This record gives sequence, C-alpha cells and structure tokens, in this order.
Amino acid sequence: MQKMLAILSRVLQGSAQKTGAASEAARVLVASRNYADFASEATFDIKKCDLHRLEEGPPAQAVLTREEGLQYYRSMQTIRRMELKSDQLYKQKIIRGFCHLYDGQEACCVGLEAGINPTDHLITAYRAHGFTYTRGVSVKEILAELTGRRGGCAKGKGGSMHMYAKNFYGGNGIVGAQVPLGAGIALACKFFEKDEICLTLYGDGAANQGQIFETYNMAALWKLPCIFICENNRYGMGTSVERAAASTDYFKRGDYIPGIRLDGMDVLCVREATKFAADHCRSGKGPILMELQTYRYHGHSMSDPGISYRTREEIQEVRSKSDPITLLKDRMVNNNLASVEELKEIDIEVRKEIEEAAQFATTDPEPPLEELGNHIYSNEPPFEVRGPNPWIKYKSIS
Repeated sequence: MQKMLAILSRVLQGSAQKTGAASEAARVLVASRNYADFASEATFDIKKCDLHRLEEGPPAQAVLTREEGLQYYRSMQTIRRMELKSDQLYKQKIIRGFCHLYDGQEACCVGLEAGINPTDHLITAYRAHGFTYTRGVSVKEILAELTGRRGGCAKGKGGSMHMYAKNFYGGNGIVGAQVPLGAGIALACKFFEKDEICLTLYGDGAANQGQIFETYNMAALWKLPCIFICENNRYGMGTSVERAAASTDYFKRGDYIPGIRLDGMDVLCVREATKFAADHCRSGKGPILMELQTYRYHGHSMSDPGISYRTREEIQEVRSKSDPITLLKDRMVNNNLASVEELKEIDIEVRKEIEEAAQFATTDPEPPLEELGNHIYSNEPPFEVRGPNPWIKYKSIS
C-alpha cells in the first residue's frame, strides 16, 4: 500500500517519469482491486456419506475460505508433482527398490490432515509419500529419502516405504500390520489421558487381513480413540475389489463399530467426514471406520504398468471426471475464491520447488557404511550391532 501511494504521489506531482509511473500505479491498483474482489469464503454442496450404525453423519455442505482453498491446492499440486518426479527418477534408476506412488489420491491425505490436529497421530501402509508431506516433512527430505541420501527424513535408510515424522509412524511394508500398531497408539492416547486420536490407514487389499478384525474387536472393547480408514482405490495390487472381497462395503466391516463411506476424490468431503469422525473419537464413543473411495493413476508399484487389469480408458475417465485437483480448482475459480492466473503462479512455484528438491536429492551424499546401525533406539547409549556375519560389528548411536 505504501508503494502504491508513493507512486500515485509522484504522478500527481508531475514527475519527469510520468508515463512509467502512471503505468506502474495502474498495475498496482489493478492488483490491489483484484485481490479485494475475491470472495473470502464460499459454501459448497458435497456428496452425502453412506452411514453404518449412525443416526447422523457429516454435513452435506462445507465452507471453504480462500486461504484454505489456496493451501489445499498448493499441497495437492505439490504431492502430484512430487510423485511425477519420483516416477521420472525411478525410470532413470536413481530411485531403486519398492516405490508406490500416490498421484490421484491427494484429496485423501490433504483432507484427512485438514480435519485433525497436528498433535494427533497417523500411521499408514507403504503408499506413504503424500502423508509424509502433509505431516510436515519437506519435499527435499522426501525425495532425498527416496534416493537414499543422508538428507532424507530417515537418513537415507528407510526409502519409499519407511518415512517418519513427529506423530507420523510410517510407512509400513507388511500388509495390514500397521493396523494393530495404530490401535496401540490410540491405547497410549487413552492411557495417558490425552485429547488425541490416531488415524490408522490401510487399503482395500489389506482389508481382508485377519489381524484387522482382531484389532477392531480390541478397539471396540476398550473404546479406543482410533479412526480406522480404508483407502479403497478399487484394486489390491492387480485384483479388483469385486474379485477379492465377498462384501465391498468396507465401512461396514467393523460390524459393531460405526462407519461412513465417502467420496475420497473430494478434499472437502474428506475434511468434513474426518472432523465428524474425530469428534466421535474425542467424545469417548470409541473407534469409527471411514472408507474413502479413491483411485490411483499409477500402477500398484513401479513394477506394475497398471493397464493389464484395467483399461487406459478407465483411467482417463477418472482423470477427466473426478480428478481431486481439477475439482478444487474449478470450485475456487467459479466461486471467485481465486483466479486462473493466481493458480498458475502456484503451479510455477511448485514446479520450481520440486526441481530444486530433485537437484538436492541427486547430489546429497549417501550415508557411510559405518552409520548402518544408527538410530535403532531413541536416547539409548551406544551399543554394538552384528553385521552380516559374527565378525563384522557396527556401532549404533541414537
């Protein structure tokens, strides 16, 4: 504002650079007016959730502020671009080993994070890059972890499936095994009488695991503050849900535990359902199930082209009709929460951030062999770890 007034003052005083100053003043005035013309918030109708053992569910409307919309857009676009860059680095053989990409499912992790507190807890399976980002880890640290560098969030020793942050417990490679761990985290929240909950995520493929039903039982008996979340992306590896499960109503699988099924491609729908589920848990009513109907654009992992069990036309139809980023963008532009130009500027900034992070991830040094045994325990004195044979020892430092 001070800059604008100074420019106008020079114009009125008949500055020698009258034409240039007037032009700049006009540009600042237009920019200021455009910003003021944006709506501060808008209300949207969202799809009604299917309910199990609940009389009332999440609201059918959601309020989105301009600031929230820009934040969600930037986060989802960052995750999308980060995953596309990961795909590129993998094909260049810079990233090796297991790698499961999250593009297409961005509304799930962004909407879930928007519905809880930073002090709440989250644990998921091996498709974890998006959650690692929404839990507060930078793109630079995520890509460096994928390339096995010292600057990675797990010091280059975890890779794609084992990333961690404060109140984020991975990234777990054993199918379904994170679910009882999540219930244990929820038990700790209850035991220490903290107003915290744990989001425990798994896929439709893991939903048939016996350990999940055992965990349902204990969580219901002990009324644990745990939200069990099934990310149903329609395929467990290469098997469609219809061929893998006698019942695909995953939100009803808890039987005696209430459940909701929602559109996992709509960040607002996910956010409102998460708030509802979180309130349920915090009020002492015990666990609740959420089924997020979503879709992954890539194959199950980088070794899966993703088109042997589904058609390219199916993937393109989801992209054209249900893409989470496009849905949010259209809502914001059509309701005067943002302009197309403003969102394009965000896209440019995101691309730059991803490229800088990729540069770091390909130049940062790999961890030395002597650090192989480090970080096994937290706050423990150093001790020796056996190597690949009894005569090789590594020192482990917390």
